[in-house]
Amino acid sequence: MPTSQMAIQDDILTNLSKIGDLKVISRMSVMAYRGDALRNAREIGKALGVATLLEGSVRRAGNRIRVNVQLIDANNDEHIWAEDYDRDLTDVFAIQTDLAQKIASALQAKLSPTEKARLDNRPTQNPDAYLLFVQAHVCANRTDMFHDASLKAEPLFEQAIKLDPNFALAFAGLSMVESWIYHSFDPTEGRRQKARLNADEAFRLQPDLPEGHLALGFSYYYGDRNYERALAEFEIARQGLPNDAQAYMAIGAIQRRQGKWAESTANLEKAATLDPKGTNILINLASSHIALRNFETAKKILDRVMAIAPRSLEACGLKGFMAVLWKGDLSAAEKAFSSVPPENDVSGIMTWGRAWILTLERKFPDALELLEGFRGDTMFTTTTAPYPTAFAKGLIHLLQGDKTKARAEFEKAREISEKLLREAPGDAARHAQHGRILAALGQKQEAIAEGKRAVELLPESQDALDGPNCTSALAEIYACTGEFDEAFRLLDHLFAIPCNLTVPMFKLDPAWDPLRKDPRYQALIDKYAPKS
Repeated sequence: MPTSQMAIQDDILTNLSKIGDLKVISRMSVMAYRGDALRNAREIGKALGVATLLEGSVRRAGNRIRVNVQLIDANNDEHIWAEDYDRDLTDVFAIQTDLAQKIASALQAKLSPTEKARLDNRPTQNPDAYLLFVQAHVCANRTDMFHDASLKAEPLFEQAIKLDPNFALAFAGLSMVESWIYHSFDPTEGRRQKARLNADEAFRLQPDLPEGHLALGFSYYYGDRNYERALAEFEIARQGLPNDAQAYMAIGAIQRRQGKWAESTANLEKAATLDPKGTNILINLASSHIALRNFETAKKILDRVMAIAPRSLEACGLKGFMAVLWKGDLSAAEKAFSSVPPENDVSGIMTWGRAWILTLERKFPDALELLEGFRGDTMFTTTTAPYPTAFAKGLIHLLQGDKTKARAEFEKAREISEKLLREAPGDAARHAQHGRILAALGQKQEAIAEGKRAVELLPESQDALDGPNCTSALAEIYACTGEFDEAFRLLDHLFAIPCNLTVPMFKLDPAWDPLRKDPRYQALIDKYAPKS
């Protein structure tokens, strides 16, 4: 379907979602049924948890547009209401507003004066800017929120803003993309500032815009780790977007980092009811249960994701990772990582995962062959620290007993790591990784200093989700450099809190090889092994 037609359908849903008296399912979940001619109203209603379906079509011929919509009772497939429009394309916003108000009336939903004002407000007077915004919005909300989609959305938002410098919604969208890029793979000061400046501009242009508060919230959350200010903004956004899953998910994500796991799970589950086929929400929910070591629950959630998006990079990767954490099942992990075709792995995250599994299996020649076939100097992982391919090779050479080859690779890895640190000196994950590389090079004090720096930048008290990863990296550095007392002290702590350390992983990971002959190693396993 052409973008303009899809945009009108999506914006009708967006307008309806602003009405607090209605429960409206996210467009991402609804998209699964788009174009489904053989639909079953009752089944769709049950799957989405709704009593009424909005069905329709949009056709464009030149500058004319024809819109047909109908409301259907999901219980008996009977028509409740229908409307046709045949107008100029320039009337598109008027059509959307009129439709939202008539649908609300047909469903006996009350409209507050604020909600009516929001429906009447046109986001832009420039139709070309609007179409660019829609394209950007689609890219920014891809089910797999990976690097290429975010980077494609950025220039589209910028072009929309160039056509209409007063387009507050586009500024908010651009800000959220910049915040996501900063948070997930490019933690540079330029990204952080760009996110804040665009959020501020959206707010200046339209102070009551809920999406502006959402953007400002992400800027405080991702950019500053100022949880209180972020939560205040997300709460304002939630009130203005009562059916938007994103605000609930953001609140839940912060609560998780605050160590409020029960409250976090409740908000993530609320987000999932508003967007039942939103894979990103479900993956976040599964990640929480994995950290809490609730593997049975996590498996059920990941099975839901795989049913929705069988080739999801995030879901396949998380499924493989969980197989190791839960049961040490390397064959299941290898199957999950190998299920994604190489052409879909442009960032190298699945290559990294497969090499990691082969290393755990001690299939060192196979792991090296896989890494030799990867052309990039770094592979993206689940952190903001791109993983030097040379570091992975060096560790395998070291495990094979070839210290000369290992050192040569570690030196290459150090150069890459130093460059990454210069780009983002305040990033904890990059300091943790640099410390591990220095430890492999035998630079004990420098390595420990880097590990401690990572923990200082991201202490568990500030981040109960990612903080333990820095603690774990410091424990690895201590193990590698012979500081066993410190390593065991941290490991005993990590086993007792929500994090990605489990007994099966502890038994398999070569990072803990230096500790295996120490009696405290087996004592830890006996202490924390799941009781049958």
